[in-house]
Amino acid sequence: MKSRQAPLVAARKRPQQARSERLVADILQAATRVLAREGARRFTTARVAEAAGVSVGSLYQYFPNKAAILFRLQVDEWQETGGLLQGILADRSQPPFERLRWVTRAFFRSECEEASLRVALGDTAALYRDAPESKEHKSSAERYLLPLMQEVLPAASAKQRRLAAEVVTMTLFTLGKKASELGRPLPEVDVLAGQVGDMLCAYLEKMRKAT
Repeated sequence: MKSRQAPLVAARKRPQQARSERLVADILQAATRVLAREGARRFTTARVAEAAGVSVGSLYQYFPNKAAILFRLQVDEWQETGGLLQGILADRSQPPFERLRWVTRAFFRSECEEASLRVALGDTAALYRDAPESKEHKSSAERYLLPLMQEVLPAASAKQRRLAAEVVTMTLFTLGKKASELGRPLPEVDVLAGQVGDMLCAYLEKMRKAT
């Protein structure tokens, strides 16, 4: 029985010159517009190439298929959000629980700011969810939280801290995605994020007292 191969989502090559970097940037910008306008089901490399004003052959120099383009958009979104969360978590001028509340609010806002694009990307996740690159990026959020877990749970074991980081990450991703799908106005999103932040702080406080 043949094993199922992971989808090819890596770019064919990296741009080496300013001109090729501009071409890749134009393709990704066009892909964002096509995805937002047409949705995941009508997203094709031909439509992206047309929107970018380039030939399909030029597009294929850098992206082997539509899954590779979508994966690049997803990675860029992960990196942008990850950088935002890292900046908040690294600010030790604020107490750890306050940082967690700010992270929750920032994450929920980030999920809802471009809800239509994020939902479309979620609809295409099956194209690249088994790729090694995808698994690596999904685990990065837990790593961002581990230093905070060390502050909040100083007496806990490394295994307990990893579990706590996993619980917080799963909660943020699940509820943040749900909030983006509901299409609520920003003030309501902030209220929801505040409640989730309080819940996560209560969970960690209970865990700290038990260790």
